[in-house]
Amino acid sequence: MEKTSVLVVDDSAFMRKLISDFLSEHERILVVGTARNGSDALKKIEELNPDVVTLDVEMPIMNGLEALKLIMKQCPRPVIMLSSTTKGGAENTILSLQYGAFDFIPKPSGSISLDLYKVKEELKSKVILAKSANLKKVNNRLLQNTTSYSKIDSGVDQKTIFFDKNNQSQSIVCIGTSTGGPRALQHVLTKLPSDLRAPIFIVQHMPPGFTQSLANRLHTISSIVVKEGVDGEVVKNGTAYIAPGGSHMKIVNSGSALMIKIDQSDIRNGHRPSVDVMFESISELKNYRKIAVIMTGMGSDGSEGLKKMKSSGVVKAISESEATSIVYGMPKSAFATNLVDRVANVDEIADAILYFLSTTNK
Repeated sequence: MEKTSVLVVDDSAFMRKLISDFLSEHERILVVGTARNGSDALKKIEELNPDVVTLDVEMPIMNGLEALKLIMKQCPRPVIMLSSTTKGGAENTILSLQYGAFDFIPKPSGSISLDLYKVKEELKSKVILAKSANLKKVNNRLLQNTTSYSKIDSGVDQKTIFFDKNNQSQSIVCIGTSTGGPRALQHVLTKLPSDLRAPIFIVQHMPPGFTQSLANRLHTISSIVVKEGVDGEVVKNGTAYIAPGGSHMKIVNSGSALMIKIDQSDIRNGHRPSVDVMFESISELKNYRKIAVIMTGMGSDGSEGLKKMKSSGVVKAISESEATSIVYGMPKSAFATNLVDRVANVDEIADAILYFLSTTNK
C-alpha cells in the first residue's frame, strides 16, 4: 500500500509531536519529518520531498503565509494550514486558501491546542485527500489579485426584490462548493457586474468563524456586494450572501420579498451549512428562474437539492469541469444526475451564469 508522506510544520514541539502522532495512526500516512518554522520547512521539503505539508499559520522567523507563497512558487504541493479561530487567524487562513493552500484545519483552542484530538479524524482524511488534489489547475495570478472595488461610487441602486406577477424573468443564483471553493468563488464572483439583476446565495463548507473573513475578502475584490448572510435579512439584487459557518442558510418568502433564514437544524451529509438544505429551500420559491452552480468539493452535497429544484420550476444547472475542480466530487455527483445543463471550467462559470440570466424563460 502506497503511503502519503507528510511534513509537519509548527513552532511548538508539543504540537509537532501531537500532530505527528495523530497522523501516524493512519495506515496510509507516513510522517517523514517535522520543521520548526517556514524557513526550516523549505529546507525539509527540498530534502524529504513530502507529498503533503501541514503548516501552522502563526510562527516566528517565517510565518505560514510567507512560507506558503514560497512553497507554491518553488516546490508546489498540497498544503494544509492549521489555524487559530481568532479574527486575525481566520483572515490569514482565507488568504492562505487564495495563495494556494489545499485546505485548513481550525485549532480548537488556540496555538497550543490540548484538544486537537477533536479534529484529528478530519486532519487525517484531508491529508489523504490532498495527495490526489488537482492543484496544477490553480491560477495563482488571479488568486493574488488585490484590486478593490468601490461600492459607494458604483452608482448601483441596491433595491429589495419584490415579485411582479407580470414579470416572469426574476432570477436567483445559488452556488454550492467545498474544498477549493474560496479560490473558485474568487474566479466567479470577481467577474460578475455590480448591476447584476439577481441575488446570489452561497454555501461554502466551513466551520464557524471563517465565513465572515471569506465574505470580507471577496467583497474587497469584487464589484458586487459580498457578505455573510444574516437571519431575517431581506434579500437584494447584486449581492452575494454566504451561509455562516456552522449554520444552515435557507431562503424563504416574506410577503412580497425574499428573506434569509439561518438555523441550527440537523447536519446534512456531514455538513452544516449544507448545499442540499439551501437548494431545497430555494426549490419551494415560486415564479423565479433559478441558476444552480455546483463547484469543487468532496462528496455529493447539492445533488439531491438540485433534483428538487429541477422538479419544481425553471432551473438551469452548471457544474464545474473535472479539469479545473481541485476535488471532483460534488460536481461529478451533480453531473451524474443528468440534470446539468452546462459543464464549465471555473473561469467560464461567471459567463455561463450571465448567459442563463440573459436568456428567455424557456
